Amino acid sequence: MGTAAATFATGVPAYATHHARDAATADEYVDVQLLNITDLHGYLQAAPGSNATITGNSGRSYTVGGVAYMAAHLQRLRSGHAHSFFFTPGDAFSGWEFDAAAFADEPTIEALNRMGLDFATAGNHEFDKSPALLQRHMEQGIPFPVEGRDASFTDSSGARFHGADFRYYSANVVRAADQSTVLPAYSIEKVHNADGRELQIGFIHLTALGTELFPGSYQPGLATLDEVATADRYAAMLKAQGVNAIVLSMHDGAVAGADFNSGTDPSGPALDLALRVSPDIDAIVTGHWHCRFNMMLPDPAGIPRPFVEAGCYGQLINEINLRLHPVTGKVIRELTVSTNHPNTRDVTPDPVLKEVVDYWAGQAAARDRSRIGRQTGSFLRTRNAAGESTMGDLVADWALWAGRRPSDPENDANIHPNVPAQFALVAAAPRVGQAVIAGDLVRDAASDGAVPFGNAWRAVGFGDPVVSAWVSGQQIHDALEQQWTSTASGELRFAPLALSKNVHYTFNALGRVGDRVSPADIVIDGAPLDLTGTYRLASPSYTFLANDGYDALTGFREPYRHQRDFESFVAYIRETQTLAPAPLNRVAAVNTTHSGADVGTVLEPALLLLPDGSPMPRAEAAIVSADRPHAVRDGHRPPC
Repeated sequence: MGTAAATFATGVPAYATHHARDAATADEYVDVQLLNITDLHGYLQAAPGSNATITGNSGRSYTVGGVAYMAAHLQRLRSGHAHSFFFTPGDAFSGWEFDAAAFADEPTIEALNRMGLDFATAGNHEFDKSPALLQRHMEQGIPFPVEGRDASFTDSSGARFHGADFRYYSANVVRAADQSTVLPAYSIEKVHNADGRELQIGFIHLTALGTELFPGSYQPGLATLDEVATADRYAAMLKAQGVNAIVLSMHDGAVAGADFNSGTDPSGPALDLALRVSPDIDAIVTGHWHCRFNMMLPDPAGIPRPFVEAGCYGQLINEINLRLHPVTGKVIRELTVSTNHPNTRDVTPDPVLKEVVDYWAGQAAARDRSRIGRQTGSFLRTRNAAGESTMGDLVADWALWAGRRPSDPENDANIHPNVPAQFALVAAAPRVGQAVIAGDLVRDAASDGAVPFGNAWRAVGFGDPVVSAWVSGQQIHDALEQQWTSTASGELRFAPLALSKNVHYTFNALGRVGDRVSPADIVIDGAPLDLTGTYRLASPSYTFLANDGYDALTGFREPYRHQRDFESFVAYIRETQTLAPAPLNRVAAVNTTHSGADVGTVLEPALLLLPDGSPMPRAEAAIVSADRPHAVRDGHRPPC
């Protein structure tokens, strides 16, 4: 493997063997070009900060990103290729860029349509809303739910959103109830030899293991199957159907150094799979880890095959050139060539895609300013001595509203009943990870308190749903106790939870950690907490999954997934119409003036920065800093 994972000069391809250097003149074979991008995340423009700079061999830097430039590079790369396929191994949408995300990610689909995407593997973020949204809206264009307000916007051509001109696939995302696949497991593309004989290429598609338990794509009614076993199963199935060329497109990845056209000291789940998965698979295209590498790895039979990942946010276009036997359609593996091409911005942008990008930037600017409600006062994260704030109270009240919403027929990956929540809690300044509260809502007197869409969108959320679930009274008590921890030096830390307006509690500033809140001093809807009772709680999935450190709630039962945070918060303001700050009377502290009293020091969640010092996108920061197991190599964690 060390020999196969050699370093190649920037712009020089990775060759399966030295024979592949002469593959361009091997006219007796059928040439097939595979082009792929991964983890675009809706960045129609270049991603901010250092995400727009990548490093090649010898340390050369490239400024990259933007679909208008990508379209120009694609046109050049496709030139002269009779058989070319363009695809993605996942996370194309669930946009982190406002221009796409604020329009239900439809701008991303329009851009991919215009670039000629042929098919897509579903990544974890393709399930950030629901399988029904992926199939019925993103693929078929059915409004979801209100045309022109929530989805089905007018695109750059003046037409209503019609859905993707390509299909999504996943072999290992299944319904938990019956293990049936949610999406088609594989796709078959066809090419012809010089005599007109049809040759088939099979693509097996895998989604990251555990997708249903990630906070953004949390779907109680889904499950993911083992990646190696699933890939081997479908490889054998395709071979039995006479498909002799097979490619694995998987939304799970690895890390293999910084040079985008090499592979150094690789590690990660995709590497483990690549060394074990069926030798019938001729190339492995990965994603999810936002890494960049291009290498040849031996399969279990010792024959090299491409193992690649094309970064994220439109940084790279990976190209794999396969040579097929003109009669059998089998890949001549020793002639395989793979190259990662930087999506540089030193070319003339494609005019059609530039028009798409400019159009949606203008639409986003107008949507950002549009009025969705009114506020009578400012909502601030500034806390009183008990850790309560007007912004925290507002967000907790929103979470309760969200947890009481009726069932949405398009929200089709729940298996438990939608029982309305009785109360809500939200981590205002969590123990670890990121706070769902991103900013203040300051009243603008000049507009008589108008709440613009963009202000609400950016104030709350990072793309996780609100979840309602059953918890015990004991769990509620223990979660409140977990607000306080002691550092190694003995300092008392306070990570306050915001509570909905129907909950009140008192804590003892003299109490030791773990014994600061008496159950009798916790009141829900006017009744003291019953430690043996059960309660329906609403909270972000991030909190239920203990990504912010309150693991007392992890034994929750019968979860029901509701709408995503920023979309739900906008909907809450639209329905409420007038927001008025409430008195800070939900939390009280006693014995604060006694000797030895200590409320605790609140630490704000750290602002994670990119290498150039610019802020990391909130959705990415929430995942990277979450309190959950990660596959870590040299400090690297998969960020999505």
